[in-house]
Amino acid sequence: MKAVQVTGYGDVDKLSVVDIPCPIPKRGEVLVKVKACAINNTEIWMREGAYGTEEKSGWRPEGVQFPRIPGSDITGEIIEVGEDVPETMVGKAIVLFPFTSSGGEGSEHISDDMSFIGSEYDGGYAEYVVWPSELCYDMPLSTFEESAVFSVSGLTAWHMVEQIQAKPSETIVVTGANGGVGSLNVQIASNVFGSKVIAIVGDLELEDKMKELGANHVLSYKSPNLAEEILEVNDGPVDSVLDVVGDALFSTSLEVLKKGGKFCISGSAGGQKTELDFRILYLKHITFYGSVLGTREEFKQMLEAISEGKIKPVIDRTFPLEKAGEAQTYFKHSGKLGKILLLP
Repeated sequence: MKAVQVTGYGDVDKLSVVDIPCPIPKRGEVLVKVKACAINNTEIWMREGAYGTEEKSGWRPEGVQFPRIPGSDITGEIIEVGEDVPETMVGKAIVLFPFTSSGGEGSEHISDDMSFIGSEYDGGYAEYVVWPSELCYDMPLSTFEESAVFSVSGLTAWHMVEQIQAKPSETIVVTGANGGVGSLNVQIASNVFGSKVIAIVGDLELEDKMKELGANHVLSYKSPNLAEEILEVNDGPVDSVLDVVGDALFSTSLEVLKKGGKFCISGSAGGQKTELDFRILYLKHITFYGSVLGTREEFKQMLEAISEGKIKPVIDRTFPLEKAGEAQTYFKHSGKLGKILLLP
């Protein structure tokens, strides 16, 4: 089969298009013909060594083992089953839950042995992939491309909104609102939980599109008076901030939060380290949440909301599998709206 492997830490030249044997499903597994795979920051940061280049480079203590096929947002068709898997699963159009874990219900994402497809397992930058049958779910939408944009970004966004316990009476600031996680934060907070959303983007030409997703106000992080603009459109401090940017907007986020406000972060594209004045934290009674991925129950709730039309797919562009390096390079450009897909 054709696949794209990461051969080591470095630039996109570490992505290699190869022809390797097709994997064989073991007991409890299925063989999936990959139809679409969306790109996430995680596989790019893994390749670049942003998580580290030794034992902590992946989701497990031993680090990523190269070569590795990346890709975790996967849809496809089951074409073969291993032992103890019903033959009736053959032909199913499915979306993959993106990690394995021995964690109990509700704590799967924080288990020490959580292992991620595309990091600890070979992933979806390939024509075929094997995965446990119990982690395969019916596609929420009719097309493979549209159903592929939610697994990691959507689960992460859903869990972020759950963590802050968003309510219809609240206002939530969403940073990086035009990205994969951010655009889903906007939709989930607004269309599922009923909150008012202030979307922060770079280019205000995206305003109409962001409002179509559910944003009430759209502001640019390039404004020198962003904090004042947020307070003005909301007529005061906000209840929560859902952040994927990190340092670049951290001080602004704390400034606009009300007393008793909540700050939830699940990314740091704008800087991984920051300065924090602890006095702001305790004098404003701010609650911090670190968040990534989520639970299987949240995944099912998300898929149901998608199938009901409350959350819509946002696709910026598609690339053929062999153009994975070009796709990852494009992914890092600012001004996109939604997800980038690879099509085997």
